[in-house]
Amino acid sequence: MKSSDLAALLDEPACDHNLKGKTGCARPTPGATAGGCTFDGAQIALLPIADVAHIVHGPSGCAGSSWDNRGARSSGPTLYKLGMTTDLSEQDVIMGRGEKRLFHAIKQAVDRYSPAAVFVYSTCVTALIGDDLEATCKAAAARWGVPVIPVDAAGFYGNKNLGNRLAGETMLKHVVGGREPEPPPVDPARPDLRVHDIALIGEYNIAGEFWNTLPLFDELGLRVLCALSGDARFREVQTLHRAEATMVVCSRAMLNVARKLNDSYGIPWFEGSFYGIRDVSAALRDFARLLDDSELTARAGALIAREEARLAAELAPWRERLRDKRALLYTGGVKSWSMVAALQDLGIHVVATGTKKSTEEDKARIRALMGEDAQMIEDGNARQLLNLAREHRADILIAGGRNQYTALKARLPFLDVNQEREHGYAGYQGMITLARQLTRALENPVWDAVRRPAPWRASPASPASGAVSETAAVAAADPIPQRLNERERAHG
Repeated sequence: MKSSDLAALLDEPACDHNLKGKTGCARPTPGATAGGCTFDGAQIALLPIADVAHIVHGPSGCAGSSWDNRGARSSGPTLYKLGMTTDLSEQDVIMGRGEKRLFHAIKQAVDRYSPAAVFVYSTCVTALIGDDLEATCKAAAARWGVPVIPVDAAGFYGNKNLGNRLAGETMLKHVVGGREPEPPPVDPARPDLRVHDIALIGEYNIAGEFWNTLPLFDELGLRVLCALSGDARFREVQTLHRAEATMVVCSRAMLNVARKLNDSYGIPWFEGSFYGIRDVSAALRDFARLLDDSELTARAGALIAREEARLAAELAPWRERLRDKRALLYTGGVKSWSMVAALQDLGIHVVATGTKKSTEEDKARIRALMGEDAQMIEDGNARQLLNLAREHRADILIAGGRNQYTALKARLPFLDVNQEREHGYAGYQGMITLARQLTRALENPVWDAVRRPAPWRASPASPASGAVSETAAVAAADPIPQRLNERERAHG
């Protein structure tokens, strides 16, 4: 990959902050890949294409970087769950056998699994030794009669976000436009219904979230040609150029795909979220607005009114139990604001939110939701998160799985909202799931048990009053254990 191509991806014109004359995207530092490298980001973006054989060209350790750890689900093929690698050794590198091993790996994948296509990912090792990935893939495609797509995203190129963009760029260059979509199906119950083709970009179907919104599109007469790349198929990605409108779903990572589809094919796009009642309704209205169909607008209005009325009734008991609860949200990117909107819809007060991977536009949305004095956490370690939870009297920590044990050791309820989660929170139905899981986390009877002072730490109680010592009372009331605070102060 040429340095000029990498620079162009970093200076994405569709990012509002780049219109101000100053680049808003973080510049990668070679070798500094904390939080995920370029290769990691490329795999995250493309692995949910379920019927493709994904081959990592490099040492076997690289294959475990992102393989099957994102929680993306498929309604059909499971080929994407098979970890494939050329497993280069030191001897292979020294003897220059990388391209030969790759060629045979592609043959093995084609013969054994008959995939719709083969994606080959470069790694730091193969990029450094100069393996010609594109030429090898072209020769293999001609030999075996299967599309073989080179994904040039070596880890040292930069960060994870850059890898997402490189993956999107690869799809535009090698896949999009490869075939025409099938004619839209005719609904016997609605033979006169005009069907519009749409696309979703940045939707990874984590925990099956895409399936919460798909019935809404079906009812409105919107056919999702492709969700790049949640529960996607290779032939669907090939038809992406025929979408009439595109939505960038909770991710600015592949904004370049939406912009270039607009530049090349005139496809309008918008950015939205499926978290929270307000954002789901806004997304449906935005599709109707871009497609400029009065009948679609009317159907969308009726669907939104019906679903919001249904949710108002179904969420009422959950909102009563969650009212005035205080949540500390530590996630990144667009979840820093989209999850805030969802939590506010449930009556929860968000005391602070993480912004480690958020853009200036994300921060502006946070201020619009939480006020100008909103507290944002750029980089929160365990100690900082616990101090913030104590300072704001947070009732629950909502974050990624890596923070789970920090919360549990502090006897603080926890809910996972990142890629490791088992429940989908997107769409109208996802709000009910979110409310249920929040309530279960907060009202779990284990908290009463673990916050109760141990018998040997309580002072002798008065027979008349049954009182306990002041220290024990404070320890029982504070969800953050005093003992943990003392240990932190001792270690400085």
